[in-house]
Amino acid sequence: MLKYIVDDMTAALRYLPYGIIAGLFAVVVLCWINKGRRKQSKVALSLPAVSCLVMYVAILLVITYFSRESGSRAGIDLELFSTWGINRRNNAYVVENVLLFIPYGFVLAWADARQRRFLLNLLTGAMTSLAIECMQLVTGRGYFQIDDILTNILGTILGFLCYCLAHGIRGMWRVRREMS
Repeated sequence: MLKYIVDDMTAALRYLPYGIIAGLFAVVVLCWINKGRRKQSKVALSLPAVSCLVMYVAILLVITYFSRESGSRAGIDLELFSTWGINRRNNAYVVENVLLFIPYGFVLAWADARQRRFLLNLLTGAMTSLAIECMQLVTGRGYFQIDDILTNILGTILGFLCYCLAHGIRGMWRVRREMS
């Protein structure tokens, strides 16, 4: 199973240029937006965080939607946990769906202070996953699977928890520096 996961994640690296292009575009747009925000005495948007979010969403859309031929897959699977246990390949898909959304939960919280609330972060991850599944169903670019939505939500939660952990560690370092 691990070999499938490593192979699939390595293959997904070919989509990195799409994310980089989207991220560079985001930097240009954000610089323009932040210039206007500063004139209005508003807080500037975080260039690294929002650019990373844009990069990630671009890669996510290529992996889950644009890399697939329209009409190549069709179907609905509403049975819970129907993917797990069939074979190693399907088990790898389940793990990959969790891994796919871990960065999403993290960068959402990093880029948008409102997303630092657990329920909003979870809801955003769920709605994003549902939107992808619906787009796949309508265009035949993927199967609509309830398992995918649940594993994507789990990945979002894990990403959010990673953000909270990283933010907490960063805060501890800041306090230690101030005390010394």
